[in-house]
Order: sequence, then structure tokens, then C-alpha cells
Amino acid sequence: MASVCRGNIRAFMNTAILLLLCFFFTSHIRSPSPPFNVLKTQNSSTVAAAAAAAGEVCIAFQKLREPESKCGFLKTHPPCVSQGYVNYLYMFYCLCGRHPVVGYGLLGLALLVLFYLLGNTASHYFCSSVERLSRELRLSPTIAGATLLSLGNGSPDVFASIVSFRSGSGEVGLSSVLGGAFFVSCVVVGIINVCASGGSVSSRRAPRVDRASFVRDVCFFVVVLSSLLAILVAGRVDIWGAIAFTSLYFVYVSLVSATHLCRDKFENEEDLAATHLLEEDHHTESEDKSTTPPSSPATNITISGSLKTMLSFYTSWLFYLIKMPLFLPRRLTIPDVSEERWSRTYAVASASLAPLLVASLWNSKRGGIGTKEGITVYLYAGLGGLVLGTLALHTTKKPSPPKTALFPWLAGGFLMSVLWTYIIAEELVGLLVSVGYVLGISPGILGLTVLAWGNSVGDLIANLAMAMNGSRDGAQIAISGCYAGPIFNTLAGLGLSLVVSAWTSRPEPFEIPVVPAVFEILGFMIGGLLWALLILPRKDMRLDRVLGIGLLAIYLCFLSLRLSQSLGIMHV
Repeated sequence: MASVCRGNIRAFMNTAILLLLCFFFTSHIRSPSPPFNVLKTQNSSTVAAAAAAAGEVCIAFQKLREPESKCGFLKTHPPCVSQGYVNYLYMFYCLCGRHPVVGYGLLGLALLVLFYLLGNTASHYFCSSVERLSRELRLSPTIAGATLLSLGNGSPDVFASIVSFRSGSGEVGLSSVLGGAFFVSCVVVGIINVCASGGSVSSRRAPRVDRASFVRDVCFFVVVLSSLLAILVAGRVDIWGAIAFTSLYFVYVSLVSATHLCRDKFENEEDLAATHLLEEDHHTESEDKSTTPPSSPATNITISGSLKTMLSFYTSWLFYLIKMPLFLPRRLTIPDVSEERWSRTYAVASASLAPLLVASLWNSKRGGIGTKEGITVYLYAGLGGLVLGTLALHTTKKPSPPKTALFPWLAGGFLMSVLWTYIIAEELVGLLVSVGYVLGISPGILGLTVLAWGNSVGDLIANLAMAMNGSRDGAQIAISGCYAGPIFNTLAGLGLSLVVSAWTSRPEPFEIPVVPAVFEILGFMIGGLLWALLILPRKDMRLDRVLGIGLLAIYLCFLSLRLSQSLGIMHV
């Protein structure tokens, strides 16, 4: 018993250290070009005055009509919107001013590339590190799913929110997190109910979900949204209020753990009952359904084998050359010790180059490139990379990844994937803000739609497949994920964003950028949760088309309201 307790304490400490390191990265690395460079000032009144001046510059920029005049304005004035590493407004109005179609195409291509990089980094590197790290830390599936695995699934929303608040575009982060939570809790849950209900309103073949888990998750989500609503109504939050809001997630994890422990008491009895049922089922008649189709005769081959081989060869090289600029920088800086992707060369390179990437990012944010302080940071990073690369070279083998001392490798992969996710999310937020100014659309609307949908479409595909795969627990896992994920994104994404912002603006409270659309989405979201809480228990906890259609209708009503307000048809 004592060894188990020591193991749990050790796992908790390791997990806490990793999460604190993530917080250090996101709180001490600033955006590349804050609006009007006002974030370095210390006086809160000076910050407010500079922000107001930046807003006046943005208004003056929007009043210009000709691309040439906007290009001249951008050359003579500092940026009024937060940019990423690429100045998209300059690219659109100066480089592509005479060819707007090319500019729109480049912006659309950049949007697709950044969404691909964000999703690919989260799934290919981040989630892989998180899953193996949870096993290495020997976390229980319940705790792992509520902490590290939720962080893996919700990392795009979390980092997009933190980045937007840090760069002065808090409206985008607020809208993207709430928009993604609304999309998952209404659209994804609604589609799952419609598709998995058996095609009939009164079907008894629809899968059931656990009543206690469903009521716990939905009620806690309502409490979280109500707490957020109280903060937004106040319009400001200090560091202690932000910490209290974020700490609600630890309350949720404790609640999930308590539920898990209580169920363990009855696990033996349920297993015995299930064993008796299986023994009775063995006596029933079993049907052997063979659905293997007969082999069809070979068709005529019109292309020779050599031509096919040559075409396949050149096609693979073409795709490799296209993907290489997107793949190679991450592969050379993120340690990866998985069996299927193991390479000693990449492992040594990532251990050597990861400190240099951190140093480059640190200097670019702090304005230390070319200065004495920046050169010192590079020297320390190079020395650290040399030591780590030498250790990796002498402790690894070519055929297979290391089997012992995996925690440093997994922790390094986790932290570097966090850093890359943060960089890509930062660039994506900057692009969305710039696109909003190009199209004359509020960046909050883009965060509510484009960013929220892009980050949530993976949840739609994964959870729908989980619910439809026919397994006994598939629907339960899918529905639980549709509520546990948004709870994590709201508390971790917005909570950490508020903590970082309140810490920066202390001792003054942080002024939250609130727009009426935020209150509307909170109202519709709470209405959707209450609708689910009302309908599903009345249907004996079976997935139901009435519930699904109602949730989809609530989401469509909200979108119609926002669209009519954006077009000026309705004013609220």
C-alpha cells in the first residue's frame, strides 16, 4: 500500500512539473508583434491610452478604400493588429495589391496549411507523447483521460486562446473556445444522437449512456458556464479570481475520480453477474454470418507495370517535396521514441536542436536577436544542445528506441510539441485577425466559426466513429468526450488565459474584452445543456433523434442570429 501511495505521489509530482513547464512557456513567451508595442509599458493608464491610439489607427486604416493607400499606410504606421511571424496585411495589400485574387488565394492557402499543421502536430506528436507519458507515469485511465489526454485533444483550442489573450486579441480566443465548446456540445452530440438512435424516434435498439456520468458532466458544465458568465458580467478579473476559475478543473477531476472509486466497490458483483449472463448466452444458438464477397475475375490492365511503378515513384517524391518543409522542422526538434517512427538520426538531431529552437523563439519574442543578451542565450542553448545530443548519441541504438529511462524523452517530446502547437496557434490567430480586417468581418466571428469549426471537426469525426462502431461502450465514451473536452477547454484554455493576463496586469485587474455575442453564445449553450438534461433521462438514457434535432436547431438558431446581426438585418 505504501509503495502504491509513493508511486501515485511521484506520478502527481511529475505531471505537475510538466504542466508548470507548459505554463512557463505560455506565460513568458510573448507574441511577436503586439499592437503598437504597448505590452512592454508598465503603467496601466499608459497601456490603455496606447491601446486606444492603436484602435484609432485601425479605424483610420479601415476607412481607406484603395489598396495602394492601405499599402502606404502600412509602410508608415506600426501594425494596429497583432501579427504572427508573417505580415499578412502587408502581403495582401502591398505584394498582391493589383491582384486581389492571388492575395485571397494565398490567405486561403495559409489558412489550410496552418490548420493542417495545428491538427497534425496535435495528433502526430502531442497526443502520442501524452498517451505514452500517461502510461509511463502510471496514471489511472480516469485521471489520464481527465488531465493529459484531455490536454492532448483540446490543445489547439487551449493554445489558440492563450495566444490570442497574450497578443491583445482576446475576443478571438474567447470566441474560439466558446464556439468550439458550443459546436461539440450541440452539433457533435446532436449528430451522434441522430445517427446512433437506430433511425426511429421510439427505437429500443439505440445505445444507452450512463445516467450518473451524464448528469455529472452536464451539471458541472452548467456550473462552469455560469461561473464564466459571472466573470464576464463583472468585466474584469484579478489573479485570485482567475486562479479560482481555473481550479474548478481540479474539482472536476476529483469528482470524476470519486465516481470512479465508488464504482470500483461494485465492480466484482457486476463482473459476476456478467459472467453468469455470458454462460447462459453460450447455450443459445449462434449464427455464423459470412459476408466475404466472392473474388471477382481480374480486369484487363491498361497500364503496364513499369509505367505504374514510375508514376508511383514520381508521385511519392512530389508529395515528399511538398510535405518536407512542413515536416522536417518539427521532426528535427521534437523527440519521438515511438516504435513506428523511431530514427536514431532524428533523435540525436532533436536533442541537439531543440534548445536552439527555444533560444531562437525566446530571443525573437524578447527582442534579443543580435544583442549581447541574445548571443549569450544562443551560446547557452548551443552548449545544452551539444550535451544533450552527445548523451542521446551514446544512449540510443539504431534498430529500436530506448526501453529504459523513457521519461526524459517523453517529457522532451511533450514540451516541444507544446511549443510547436503554441507557435502554430499564434500564427493562426494572427492570420485570422488579418483576414477579419481584409474582409471587414469581426475577428470574433471568425473565431466563433472558422477557428472553432476547424478545431472541432476532428472531435466530430472521432466521436461519431466511436459511437457508431457497434461496441458496448462506444456511445458512452463519445458522449462523455463531448462534455469532458469542452469543460477542459473552457477551464484550461480560458482559465489559463485569464491567469496569464491577470498576472501580467497585476496589481490592477485584467479588463476582459467582452462583446454581446459572448453572452448570446453562453445563453444558447446553457439552453442546449438543459435541453439534453431534460430529454435524455426521459428517454431512458438512450440516444434519441428528438434530442439530436433539438440540439442542431439550437445551434442553427444561434448561427442565424449572428448572421443577421453581421449583415445588419437585426440589431440586438
